[in-house]
Amino acid sequence: MMGLIVQFRQVVKVIREFLAPSYRPERHYMRGPGPACAARHSH
Repeated sequence: MMGLIVQFRQVVKVIREFLAPSYRPERHYMRGPGPACAARHSH
């Protein structure tokens, strides 16, 4: 019975993440502007 509850919670979590993904910038590596941007602004 306890295993069924755990599986149910996991399924609900997957469905919720699919329908309304939670984006957290701190989870992703953010590099900033690339070389093309630097070339445009270095006149």
